Amino acid sequence: MAFRPSHIPLRLTTGAFILNSGLGKTNLDEGSAGYMQAMAAKAFPQIGQLQAQQFGKALAASEIAIGSALLAPFIPSKLAGLALLAFSTGMMTMYLRTPELTQEDGIRPTQDGTSVAKDVWLVGVALSLLLDSKKK
Repeated sequence: MAFRPSHIPLRLTTGAFILNSGLGKTNLDEGSAGYMQAMAAKAFPQIGQLQAQQFGKALAASEIAIGSALLAPFIPSKLAGLALLAFSTGMMTMYLRTPELTQEDGIRPTQDGTSVAKDVWLVGVALSLLLDSKKK
């Protein structure tokens, strides 16, 4: 078995959520893609070198791939967890490096930051999949 039965709820919920998010981004208009790119570029300046539509397509493809990996029973939890950890730490990096998303302490979210800060649960799911995938 590629994963433990206890991983099913974690993988189904996060996989379905991320896959749906990626599918929703497959036809982003230029403005929406540009907004998301600008947010991401605050954390990762190299992203600013892409065209907005190119970034939007890459983001959609990444989310579809990660969501699908989480939902696919033949993908080991450790591998799916690593992909999710890379994605979710990227989201948290963007959150922490965007001043308008956090209060003065740099941690607690502003009202605008709550929609990104809530993705910290993805880091927890990824770590749970990785830690629980160790052979005993």
